[in-house]
Amino acid sequence: MNQSIDIPTIDTLEHELAAIAQTSSKKLAILGSRHVPIIHQQLIEMMSFALVLAGNRLLTSGATGTNAAVIKGAMRGDPNLLTVILPQGLERQPRESQEQLKQVIHLIEKPEHDGLSLAQASSLCNSEIVSRCQQLICFAFHDSKTLLQTCGEAEDLHKLVTLFYFD
Repeated sequence: MNQSIDIPTIDTLEHELAAIAQTSSKKLAILGSRHVPIIHQQLIEMMSFALVLAGNRLLTSGATGTNAAVIKGAMRGDPNLLTVILPQGLERQPRESQEQLKQVIHLIEKPEHDGLSLAQASSLCNSEIVSRCQQLICFAFHDSKTLLQTCGEAEDLHKLVTLFYFD
């Protein structure tokens, strides 16, 4: 059984090495599934807290699960280093997320996407988040279509992508 192996180009490898070697703060996007076990949420929260304490700027979206954990950790570390871009207006977000989101200093709403399905709005939101970052960290399941598509877009833009699977 032959399997094709995706071999990175020299250009991609140089970009990844430069990103790893960078010692100054970075703009990191952290995205992921809404359906996350509590222990994973705690790990994501701790990672976000540590990244912010190291001076990194974090970008995420607003939802339960991964994004809520990112927000919680970053807010505990340095709320000024967190930007949250919503796929739709604040009132369209889950009720349990709205109180947390109201505390975010740099909150960008997209009420112009309220007429779209959540999947469509999320895809547009994720694309904007990826366009603003240097590196994407993503927590997904193997069937997380929108998130995996976002990772592909980030790779096409030569962003460093770190993908963690829950399953």
